[in-house]
Amino acid sequence: MGPLILAEVSTWYPLIAGLAAGAIGCYFVLQWIGRRNILLARAEAKRIGEDAARRAEDVVRAAEVESKAVFLKRQEEFERKTEETRVELREIEKRQDKREDLLNLKLETLIAKEKAIETGEARLRETARSVEAMKQQVEETLREQRNQLLRVSNMSVEAARAALFQRLEQELASECGEMVQKRIAEAQDQAEHKAREIVVTALQRYAAEHTADSTVSTVDIPSDEMKGRVIGREGRNIRAFEKATGVDVIVDDTPGVVVVSAFDPVRREIARQALAKLIEDGRIHPTRIEDVVNETRAAVERNILEIGKKSSIEANVPGLNRKILDLLGRLHYRTSYGQNVLRHSIEVAYMCQIMADELKLDGALARRCGLLHDLGKAVDHEVEGGHPAIGAEICRKFQEREEVINAVAGHHGDVPATSPYTPLVAAADAISASRPGSRRESLERYIKRLEELESIATGFPGVTQAYAIQAGREVRVIVDANSIDDNNAMRIAREIAKRIEEQMTYPGEIKVTLLREVRAVEYAR
Repeated sequence: MGPLILAEVSTWYPLIAGLAAGAIGCYFVLQWIGRRNILLARAEAKRIGEDAARRAEDVVRAAEVESKAVFLKRQEEFERKTEETRVELREIEKRQDKREDLLNLKLETLIAKEKAIETGEARLRETARSVEAMKQQVEETLREQRNQLLRVSNMSVEAARAALFQRLEQELASECGEMVQKRIAEAQDQAEHKAREIVVTALQRYAAEHTADSTVSTVDIPSDEMKGRVIGREGRNIRAFEKATGVDVIVDDTPGVVVVSAFDPVRREIARQALAKLIEDGRIHPTRIEDVVNETRAAVERNILEIGKKSSIEANVPGLNRKILDLLGRLHYRTSYGQNVLRHSIEVAYMCQIMADELKLDGALARRCGLLHDLGKAVDHEVEGGHPAIGAEICRKFQEREEVINAVAGHHGDVPATSPYTPLVAAADAISASRPGSRRESLERYIKRLEELESIATGFPGVTQAYAIQAGREVRVIVDANSIDDNNAMRIAREIAKRIEEQMTYPGEIKVTLLREVRAVEYAR
């Protein structure tokens, strides 16, 4: 067994020796690698340190450059501000010098004035002494004269004073009477002349073209078939429309139009707009009619208030109550002899201000009186009484000034004028209503135009009768059937239309309808 163990030991010995030699070699290799890494780390650390030093030097150099730039900039700014301060100080010094010069000049002036005042006071004292001496001398002289008069007239002082006052009073009364008569005559002449100047000035400074509007409410119809739809089956549509709007709808044989008739201008305008919307939409039945009328009524009421506000701004009359603004807006749809009442009121407001300024009165108050003078016309179809009384009551209800209430109530002479603004409003109202272009033609001219239209038609041979209808927009001509045949009837109608175009002036068009009728009459006996 011993030899066997030795054999095994001898077998492992080279292996152990090799392992030991390998371990020693690894140790030396590791030692070499460690020293090499240390050297490399030291070299890298040295390089990093050098880079850091270079960077630090660059940073320090850049900081020095930047600090020098900031220093130079601040130095320049300091020098600039210093220079500005020096300039300001020099300006202040100049002003101070000027002030000192002015003060010295004022001081010298004051010293001169003081010397002049002292000299004047001395002269006044001397004059006062002279006046006092003269006064005493005059009193002595008057006393002596009074004593002599008393001795001569044998009258006391009171009696002489009373006689003197009586004589002076009689002379003064006579002269005053003559002077009063003279002044009254001069005042009347001047007042008439001044009134003419004021009225002419008002007309010249306010020169609007016209304020007349049309009073006819018509709605255009695209075709006769639409007229049937407006009427509806058995008239249900037109009845529903008239019930919803409170107006009368006239559908006749006039081509292309439907007439809306109502005494209330606002209702008439609502009906006109609603009917135009229905015709444009094409859906016409009772339910749709009611909806459109309600929408149109709300839109018109909003428009009325907006018109009232705009008219207040245009006439420069601020601070009006909302209800008064609404009534002013309603005047936009109201006419008087074809004259738009709202435009007329604004025109009167301007003229009142112009005349008030000429008379040195309150122009703003005059404008207010003029704008509100026809306010009652907005509701005169709903309330009993004339429009001046109605308007005055409305103004009183909304606490307008007494001058405004009197001007509204008295601009037609219904109540006495208590302020100068009432006759101003009356004058401006008359000027606005009577000046050229303000209103439509009178009834006489209207009748004359219709007669002229009929006379043109009856001037042709064979025409027996002619009637002007539809406010002169149509003339119906009746001819003798025995002397005029169908061909000649067409020729005469054309010639009548041509002569109307040549001889008359009219708006729009005039329809000529010629009727030729054959009547066979026989009597049974």
